[in-house]
Amino acid sequence: MDDAPALVVRGGYADWRRQALHALAAGWPPDAITWTEQANDAAGQMTLDHAAAEAGVAEPAPSHGAVPQVRISKDLAELLRDAALFRSSRRWAFLYRVLWRWQQGDRAVASAADEDGAQLNRMAKAVRRAKHDMIAYVRFHRRDGDAVPEYLSWYEPDHDVLAYAAGHFAKRMGTSSWCIGTPQGAALWDGRALHLTGTPPDADTMRAGARRDQIEPLWLVYYKSIFNPARLNETALQQRMPVRFWKGLPEGPLIPGMIAEARNGARRVGQTGTVGEMRGKPIAMDAGAAQPVRAAPTSLDQCRRCELWRHATQAVAGEGPDAARLMVIGEQPGDQEDLAGRAFAGPAGQVLDEALRRAGVPRDSLYLTNAVKHFKWIARGTRRMHKTPAQREVEACSHWLNQELSRVRPAVIVTLGATALNAVLGRGASLQQTLHQPVRVGDAWLLATWHPSYALRLQDDQARDDVRKAIADTLAQGWQLARSEETAAAGAVFDAGAKAIR
Repeated sequence: MDDAPALVVRGGYADWRRQALHALAAGWPPDAITWTEQANDAAGQMTLDHAAAEAGVAEPAPSHGAVPQVRISKDLAELLRDAALFRSSRRWAFLYRVLWRWQQGDRAVASAADEDGAQLNRMAKAVRRAKHDMIAYVRFHRRDGDAVPEYLSWYEPDHDVLAYAAGHFAKRMGTSSWCIGTPQGAALWDGRALHLTGTPPDADTMRAGARRDQIEPLWLVYYKSIFNPARLNETALQQRMPVRFWKGLPEGPLIPGMIAEARNGARRVGQTGTVGEMRGKPIAMDAGAAQPVRAAPTSLDQCRRCELWRHATQAVAGEGPDAARLMVIGEQPGDQEDLAGRAFAGPAGQVLDEALRRAGVPRDSLYLTNAVKHFKWIARGTRRMHKTPAQREVEACSHWLNQELSRVRPAVIVTLGATALNAVLGRGASLQQTLHQPVRVGDAWLLATWHPSYALRLQDDQARDDVRKAIADTLAQGWQLARSEETAAAGAVFDAGAKAIR
């Protein structure tokens, strides 16, 4: 392997791909090749028509003959293309090692559990974030008169994502001409074609020329006027708009001063600056107390009593006949319930259906609902994982549960899990102490049991079967109570639900 060459990448991913295929054909292992990179200069100008701009730089077709046919998965191909934009002097050698392992039949290299696969995924993720950031934080400034290009922008991306962002803006800026300058290159859209060049020789001029236009002062006045110091969350601000991007934003120089003013008292004063300058004593006021008193919402779909509606697909109302003698209350909708708009439509609903069959209870004779009507979740990769509602969210949703209790007036209430039990009996009720012990709530009986999702989380088969049986037994007991003449008579008038949930 002493005669293995040092390969020079001059054309980004497309040039690396061509050379990597020839290196595979020659049988050169990764440690036998030295990869170097030479940046394109202005002489290596590239012109893309509008169609090519949509897809980025097209890959050249490999020549026939010595170049092998390497088949890789679609996911790995996307990871390689994105990771190739990761700004690192060792990226080409690393990508070749990944491709070499795949060609040798080692499919684990594409997995995030593999050391190389984890690094590949981290690189691709960083590039995708840089693509998003560049599209979000590029600011165009209109030039005076009939200057060409009409709009200028200066941006300093973390990775080599200029071509991707330029293609994005080419599709959205119509025939208006513009130029985006970066320390590594420039993109010029003349209204019909996109031109990508190397490092711009007039970078300082571009940086200065992309700073101000006639509309910018009006924007700054508007931006400062809508700033609400009482609602400032510095952590969230810096997560969504990192500090390193502020220097490229027209409003960037204003942000530190507004944050400082909020820290030094503006956050605590429930008055505008004009009122604060008038004679009199400023009144310190909690931001939440300054909110106006709002009437209770009249439609569940319009409920804004807590913040759960912001991230849920829809509110999930209870379902069942209004004359039902047995009401079953769960905790909150799950992922599938949130998408379907029906209570107990997911895996926990299947466990509940099985328990109802064992108990001999027809589902369509029950009224099924939840203590909380919106799905509360946290992201785990691409999955939405259930998160237990906070007490304030349970209390906010008591408005809707009270309505259901008053309308249905059930003779028996079966609560599934601790959250539903606390929603009916009040904060501090113990599920362990209430299991299998009927409790009188106004004119109704209350029976508490496990939530069906608890059975899904148990690993021990015997424990899981015991929980499923306990749920079925409680439902059967509740059904018998609801059908008894004594309970039916006692449940003729039920208005204690609202009193129980306070």
